[in-house]
Amino acid sequence: RLRAGDFDEVTKDVLTTATSIYRCLIVTQLPFPESLIIETKLARRAWREALGVAGISVQLTPSLVKMMTRRTSHVCGELKTKMRGLTASFYGFRASRSIGAVRANRTLAEGLKEGASFVLRYDWEMKSGVYKSDLIQSGINDMWFANCVDEGIVYAEYFDPLPVEMMALVLTVVKCCIDEWITGVREDIKFASIAYSPVYAVHLESLRRFEERTAAYKLLGRI
Repeated sequence: RLRAGDFDEVTKDVLTTATSIYRCLIVTQLPFPESLIIETKLARRAWREALGVAGISVQLTPSLVKMMTRRTSHVCGELKTKMRGLTASFYGFRASRSIGAVRANRTLAEGLKEGASFVLRYDWEMKSGVYKSDLIQSGINDMWFANCVDEGIVYAEYFDPLPVEMMALVLTVVKCCIDEWITGVREDIKFASIAYSPVYAVHLESLRRFEERTAAYKLLGRI
């Protein structure tokens, strides 16, 4: 299996930058690429932009493309790992197997999933404050803006303004994290494309409608 160390130093440097850019393109444009062809197009774009940053010319090979496209699931998995703890603490899920805790966790998960109430702010039972949940911002901050070397800081041009695609991805990951509690005891659920790309599509369409209907007030940009 190829590793970054198999390439010369110049190529490795370009690959490192291109991989970061590729990750940015995935989360801000197309978290669930439908084919290898689409992934390859994103990888080629990331490579071109990395070459522009470096000011040099290095040929992109199929092996280098493969190194980048491996990161498609990795970046979503990283987001899922960060959101798991945030989601549990934000909503108050309890890591206990007592009858009371299991029942409360199950009721909480069912309530949050009903009508996608988790897209609302913390007082979700009031069914108000759409897309104003602090959990969304916390997840975005932890994943992309926690440190000066994070991708949201280094590659700010991909995140300003925050794309609706990325917000839809975060909401989809939150849904997966809530699903893990649906029995009352957290069980690992893989963030698989076949299960969650349809969920992402629904959130993306809802966000786009919201953005269109509130365009005059620029509400989405304030979230």
